[in-house]
Amino acid sequence: MQIDKIILLVGLMGSGKTSVGKRLAKKLALPFIDGDQEIEKAAGLPLVDVLKCFGEEEYRAGETRVMHRLLQGQPCVLASGGGSFVPQQTRDLAKQHAITIWLKADVDTLYHRTYGRKHRPFLKGNDSHLKSKLEHYISEEYPYYSEADIVVETKDEAVETTVYRVISAIKGFVNHKKQ
Repeated sequence: MQIDKIILLVGLMGSGKTSVGKRLAKKLALPFIDGDQEIEKAAGLPLVDVLKCFGEEEYRAGETRVMHRLLQGQPCVLASGGGSFVPQQTRDLAKQHAITIWLKADVDTLYHRTYGRKHRPFLKGNDSHLKSKLEHYISEEYPYYSEADIVVETKDEAVETTVYRVISAIKGFVNHKKQ
């Protein structure tokens, strides 16, 4: 399958954007770009420190600048940061330059995938409140993610299985667009 657009993976922390994205990129013979790593490169700091030093507002502004640059680049598989699909400008740019895929996961799946992970700056703090934080993000961000071109439910399954379901969904989307 020849892809001439960016494949943009969106979803909450723990939805599988990075693990699915890396394998998807290999299968599609496209480069893989991790949006969070690009933010770290641009800032010269780990995400946790960017947030701590500059605050959430500046973090989000930087995230938006990085996403705008990446969305105007060459075809690739791009795993976005959890909140990077929220700004209207980013969603508009993605509609022009990308096929957007929402890796949708329920709160229990997200909880099991993020519990104890210390590198997620927006989930910092006491793990006993993790589920309520995730539920908050679900209520806040899922309406934006629902604007994606494709929705693929991520389940308790092998990553390769999810990758094949994503590829199948892309094929269906591309074929439908051609008609």
